[in-house]
Amino acid sequence: MDVHGMDLNYHIMGFAEKVRIGAIEIYNEFSLQHELGVYLRNNLDECKVQFERNVSYFDMAKADFEKKEIDIAITSKASGDYLSAIELKFPRNGQVPESMFSFCKDIAFLEQLVTSGFQSAYFLAFADHPLFYTGKDEGIYGLFRSGRPITGRIKKPTGTKDSEVNIKGSYNATWLPISGSRRFCLVQIAGQNDGRRRGIGNIVEEYTNVLLQC
Repeated sequence: MDVHGMDLNYHIMGFAEKVRIGAIEIYNEFSLQHELGVYLRNNLDECKVQFERNVSYFDMAKADFEKKEIDIAITSKASGDYLSAIELKFPRNGQVPESMFSFCKDIAFLEQLVTSGFQSAYFLAFADHPLFYTGKDEGIYGLFRSGRPITGRIKKPTGTKDSEVNIKGSYNATWLPISGSRRFCLVQIAGQNDGRRRGIGNIVEEYTNVLLQC
């Protein structure tokens, strides 16, 4: 299996739908990681799904990366190919601008993983608090509230403001409803040879159509 046969974006949307209808319960970031990993293992028979793998396991130099461990790493059982990496966030204690900056750090990390050999990567966030997707849109808020492109140098918005991340690609955050105030956001970082699959936009549209029929 390669990344094109895996259809991981569809599986992630399928997981979100299971959460929406109550078939899967998530209540913090650890439960999100565990439940998504189990779901993917059950649906990707030809893949190895692992948690918290250090980048050094994939013969990558830790000093070259924004972070050291991958929330969920997916590889081919047959070939060992690095199929996809997933970073997850489910902020539960407010700190909205700080959490948004952490979102950006995850996206930058995933770009580094794709550059270093992963065929694709995904950032998935769940949020219960409306401040993650509504409100003023200046500064870092606009990246996740108004759809402004997530790209370029992004500075830490609070505290000493002495750190920044550099995102080389350009991505848009779209929040989709789960239930009540809970929403989720999926950002795909595709490799150079990953253009054959239908884009996230198509999948978002299909998920929205499903919601309209409910």
